Amino acid sequence: MSERGEVLWTPPDDVWSSTAAGRFASAHGHDTYAALHHWSVTDLDGFWGAVADDLDVMWHRRPDAVLARGPDGIPGTRWFPGGELSYAEHALRHAEVDPDGVAVTARSQTRAGTTLTWTELVDAVAACAAGLRRLGVGRGDRVVAFAPNVPETLVAMLATASLGAVWSSCAPEFGVRAVVDRFAQLDPTVLVAVDGYRYGERAIDRREHVAAIRDQLPTLRHVVAIPYLDDGLPDATLWGDLLAGPTEPLSFTPVPFDHPLYVLFSSGTTGLPKAIVHSHGGITLEHLKVLTLHQDLTPADRFCWFTTTGWMMWNYLVSGLLTGASIVLFDGDPGHPDLGTLWRTAEETGTTVFGTSAPFLLACRKAGIEPPRGSLRWVGSTGAPLPAAGFRWVDEALGVPVSSISGGTDVCTAFVGSSPLVPVRAGEIPCRLLGCAVEAFDPDGRPLPPGVTGELVVTEPMPSMPVGFWGDEDGARYRDAYFSVFPGVWRHGDWVTFTDDGACTISGRSDATLNRGGVRLGTSDLYTVVESLPEVDDSLVVHLTSDDDPTGMGELVLFVRPVPDVHVDDDLRARIAGALRAELSPRHVPDRIEEVPAVPRTLSGKKLEVPVKRILEGAPAERAASRDSLVDPAALEWYEAHRHR
Repeated sequence: MSERGEVLWTPPDDVWSSTAAGRFASAHGHDTYAALHHWSVTDLDGFWGAVADDLDVMWHRRPDAVLARGPDGIPGTRWFPGGELSYAEHALRHAEVDPDGVAVTARSQTRAGTTLTWTELVDAVAACAAGLRRLGVGRGDRVVAFAPNVPETLVAMLATASLGAVWSSCAPEFGVRAVVDRFAQLDPTVLVAVDGYRYGERAIDRREHVAAIRDQLPTLRHVVAIPYLDDGLPDATLWGDLLAGPTEPLSFTPVPFDHPLYVLFSSGTTGLPKAIVHSHGGITLEHLKVLTLHQDLTPADRFCWFTTTGWMMWNYLVSGLLTGASIVLFDGDPGHPDLGTLWRTAEETGTTVFGTSAPFLLACRKAGIEPPRGSLRWVGSTGAPLPAAGFRWVDEALGVPVSSISGGTDVCTAFVGSSPLVPVRAGEIPCRLLGCAVEAFDPDGRPLPPGVTGELVVTEPMPSMPVGFWGDEDGARYRDAYFSVFPGVWRHGDWVTFTDDGACTISGRSDATLNRGGVRLGTSDLYTVVESLPEVDDSLVVHLTSDDDPTGMGELVLFVRPVPDVHVDDDLRARIAGALRAELSPRHVPDRIEEVPAVPRTLSGKKLEVPVKRILEGAPAERAASRDSLVDPAALEWYEAHRHR
């Protein structure tokens, strides 16, 4: 590993008594994070049993054991067999402690800001659950939403969970095909939808989209309309009417630990999106662990993560309620009227832990944003690797540490991230998370020593690993997705490099690695160099290879979107090449540097490296990626035309 970044933050002297992680470690006889983590991955019964007990999981029926291992390693492992509980009950239990405290603060660029006390949130969930029950929704039925990050969506999700029904959501930015590809797999009975949404100054009507979606979901019995731009949708139950009927006190349907809570979907850049089933128990336990022992959330916190309802970070944000923290919902364009919008929202709402994406932090740095410090004590980052410059910008601009985390939709949490018990270094993810047995493997499935880059794998089961894929009755697709490369071991698809003390860096997807003549490099390393140049707004690199190339070099093509009023000329090409030669290696200087109008990204912000590579190798754009899963559905057209040129 190259020279490590400087230490930007160290735990305070009283960390063992002032944080939940410190108290948890001390209670179980551990005085270092390394010892605590070792226990968490070598004694799964002891650690996860302690998490359930110490963080007060409420059982309707106590489990017979902590886990029952499957015959093939991780696949088939059952957690807390016999146990019954309810996620929604955990999310709303703080209402008994602080009924008049603020549970939800919502800010929108379209609607007036609102707050809900814990009592108001419970009452709204009870009314929604009663309304859904009148529509025939019961345990196991599917309720889906085409709606933004607003209180109604949160209420509908918690009401669905309280009934033992199954939830799934898509952001209204999704196109019809992307929504149908996801929801049609679930045979839903109720669709909750908005008539449109606003992004910055643009009002975007979605009534035709909703009509097309409902036409292609034959199992739908009801549509519930959340009025947003106008008065709602035709032939739909209005949200207000759903909540206006007779209401009983909120009750919770107890379900088995592995009962489906919600279905999240993979990006769907190629093929049908994977319908990833997460359970009541797995999410309750994992999110209690990560948000309490790693994000250090308490009832005194206000927790905000910028996200849409189509990204797993929305589910992560909602689970802030499990800790008794107040959550902050933001609905709108984070760049309107400027990149300071989210920072001002954080200050105005008293947010203490604020999360966003790595590209957003880097964009703020490049734009020279000077955010108000407000009440923040941590800034979270995910979605892409955050280079050292991003850590330093947060430190200099806000004076708080970065909680950089990496995981995925597949587990609805992180494998590696921060802890209040370990220091934060510029450019590094500080530690493996508790209960996450993460290693770097070589191609033959052998653990690699510190400093050597390998495949990120998880060698022991975690409660929030999926129950399976919806409709995958024999589990074949699930096993093929994660366990086909290293039998019995979860392969995540990222390149990771660990240090001696357990910190790590993620250097991109392993299927998009740049292997030039035997020198392997993650794409994120290249982007860090290229996008640090002031003329570069965004970039994407593709390594084109062929089996009959004796050199192993292939062709490295760098696509650059410059900032406004700048073009990629020979001078800029030379400076990009010089920077890459000096900071990475001569072998990773691109053979071609092309100007592009857009870098294609998924709706969760990930660059489409592999689909672009497939297009350049001859695949039609419509087969390389689902256009409706992209921020800009037309972004791939330039690459297809470029291939023909």
